[in-house]
Amino acid sequence: MSLIKPFAGLRPVRERAEDVMAPPYDVLSREEAKQKVIGHPWSFLHISRPEIGLPDEVDQYAPQVYAKAAEMLVSLQSDGTLSTDPQSCYYAYRIWVDTHVQTGLVAVASVDAYDAGRIKQHELTRPEKEDDRVRQMDAVNAQTSPVLMTYKANETLDTILARAAESPPDVNAIAEGNVMHQLWLITDQVTCDTITRTVEAMPSLYVADGHHRAAAASRVAAKHKAANPHHTGEEPYNYFLSVMFAHCDMHIFEYNRVVRDLNGLTQQAFLDKLEEVFQVTPSPHPYRPTCNGEFGMYLKGHWYRLALHSRHTSTDLVAKLDVSLLTEHLLNPILGIKELRCDDRIGFVGGIRGRAGLENPVDSGEMAVAFSLFPITMDELMAVADAHEIMPPKSTWFEPKLADGLVSHLLD
Repeated sequence: MSLIKPFAGLRPVRERAEDVMAPPYDVLSREEAKQKVIGHPWSFLHISRPEIGLPDEVDQYAPQVYAKAAEMLVSLQSDGTLSTDPQSCYYAYRIWVDTHVQTGLVAVASVDAYDAGRIKQHELTRPEKEDDRVRQMDAVNAQTSPVLMTYKANETLDTILARAAESPPDVNAIAEGNVMHQLWLITDQVTCDTITRTVEAMPSLYVADGHHRAAAASRVAAKHKAANPHHTGEEPYNYFLSVMFAHCDMHIFEYNRVVRDLNGLTQQAFLDKLEEVFQVTPSPHPYRPTCNGEFGMYLKGHWYRLALHSRHTSTDLVAKLDVSLLTEHLLNPILGIKELRCDDRIGFVGGIRGRAGLENPVDSGEMAVAFSLFPITMDELMAVADAHEIMPPKSTWFEPKLADGLVSHLLD
C-alpha cells in the first residue's frame, strides 16, 4: 500500500465552485455558519455544518444532523452541482492571500501509514469532536474536509506542483477576505507515478491540522475492514483526504486560551497566585508575547504581561512549549483545568481572530480571563512528531485555511 495515491474527487462543477466552497467546518460557531449560508443554497456548510438547517434546539450531535448532511450531499450530486471526476488524479492546490502564496498537493493518504506512525501526529484529539467526524463520515460515506499535512520541502515534488500551476487553473475561486483558491488536475500517468514515488521515498508526512479527521478516518476504515470479508487494503476507505504543503510554506499562528471562571478565586487572590510563578506587569495595550515564556492576559478589562520565572522553564521537548508551560503552571494548579481535552470551562481561540477574539468573550461575561501565547514553529512541530511525543490539544492554528467542498473523497 502506497503512502499516498491519486483518486477521483467529488467536486463542484466549474461554474459552481465559488458558490460551493466554504470555510472549514470547525472555525465557525453555529450562529456564524447560519449567517454565512443566507442567500447561499449551494454552500458546503449545508453538508459540513448541517445543524444550521435544523431548529436551534436540535443538538449539533443529534442523529438527524448527520442524516441532514447525507441528504444535502445527495441533493447537490443529483442537481449536478457536485460531480465525480472521470479518472483518478492528483490535484495541485494553491492558496493566495495578500502577498502569501502556497502550492500543495491534494491526495488520499494511507490510513495504515497513519496507524503505523509514518504519518505523524503531534496533538491529542478531543473525544466528542472525533466522534462527531466518525458519525459524519459514516452518514455521508465520504470525507468532505481534508486533513492538512506537511512534508519537509522536496525539490522534485515542489517543482512538479509549480509546473502544474503554470497552466490556467481548473478552479479559480475567491473566498471571503479576498483569499483565492486555485486547483489544477494532474492526470498525466507518468507525472502521477513520479509524485507517488517521490512521496513514498519521504521518511514521514506530518499532520498539521485535522487530527480529529485523521483519527476518525482510521476508526471508519477499521469498521469497514471488519465488515468486508473481501478486504484487500486498496478500497477507498483505506485512505483519507489530505492536502499537503512543504513545511517552509506553512504559517502557524498562536492558539490562545479563554477560561470561564477563576476557579472560585477573587480577582486579587488570582493575581496573588500568579505572582508566585510569573512576573505580572500591567500593560496599557493588548499584550502579544514576543518570545517563549511570555503570555498576555486579559482580565476584567485590563491587559497584563506574564513572564514565567526562569526556575519554572524546561528543556524537555514538549514541556518547554508555551502551551505546556501555561497548562503546567497556571491552567492546572491555579484554575483547576485538569484535562484540556474534555473540560468545558476552557475554550480555544485562533490567533487570526486577534484582539477581539480574546476581549469580547471576557467583556461579555461568557469567559472570565483570556491568555495570548507565542506561536509554535514548524521546526518544533516536526521535532515533537519525530520524537513520537504529543503536544497539548489545540496547540497550533494554521493560516490560510483550506476550503471545504472543493474536493471530497468518496469511500466506495
